[in-house]
Amino acid sequence: MSALPSDAAVLAAPPVRRGRTWSRPAFGPALTGGLVVVYLSVIVLIPLGFVVAKSTTGGWSAFWASVHTPDAWSALELTVGLSLVVALVNLVMGTLIAWVLVRDKVPGRQLFDTVIDLPFALPTIVAGLTLLLLYGVQSPIGLNLAYARTGVLVALLFVTLPFVVRTVQPVLLELDRDMEEAAASLGAGPLTIFRRIVLPTIAPAMAAGTALAFARALSEFGSTVLISGNVPRQTQVAAVNIFGQIQSDNVHGAAAVSTVLLVVALIVLVLLNVIQRWVARRD
Repeated sequence: MSALPSDAAVLAAPPVRRGRTWSRPAFGPALTGGLVVVYLSVIVLIPLGFVVAKSTTGGWSAFWASVHTPDAWSALELTVGLSLVVALVNLVMGTLIAWVLVRDKVPGRQLFDTVIDLPFALPTIVAGLTLLLLYGVQSPIGLNLAYARTGVLVALLFVTLPFVVRTVQPVLLELDRDMEEAAASLGAGPLTIFRRIVLPTIAPAMAAGTALAFARALSEFGSTVLISGNVPRQTQVAAVNIFGQIQSDNVHGAAAVSTVLLVVALIVLVLLNVIQRWVARRD
């Protein structure tokens, strides 16, 4: 005669499913994924694709002719060149500002931390007016940068300031200080600690912020349109050139210049993605 199972064994035994079981199809991921694809297509992909298609309506020869006009080509050269300078300056100064905000106990640090976000919240045309009043012909500090490339550079630096700071700052906040203290206890100097421990950790964030600053500088309009004076082949940036071509009813030329800016920004973002993947594999 077999022994009856104990109460504990009965409670521990898995429940027996009787009858036919039904599994509910998982519509969640498919539904949300489809919604995201539709939204991105309507908001981003379709408009950009239409601009590219419009720029090549007359063929590649017409596209090249529209891009290579003296005014458009000069505006593109100025925009790309100044954007590269702005990106490099932001790479250094943005990282330095993030370091000061996280590691140094400077007076008024909270105020500085709030002021850095002003270029995000301030309308760019207001930023342009502010810079024109401060650095214009009637500058209260005696520094006239209006209608000069230096003024355009200052305007681009103003609107792109937060990008590197806000990408590097969270990484520095999460960085484990124990490794730095251990390296210091073993005799490593501050420069060696930064180069061997801190820099490899914050490098992807630095690259991301620099790329975003470069892309923003490429497309900037409001902060530059006033202080630049919109002088063709001297201080006219690409966004202002596009606006002028639209006003002159040259939609094809405006689309061609816009396509060039789009391709340059896309190349920078793809390179950023490649660098980040390489750093992740190396880590």
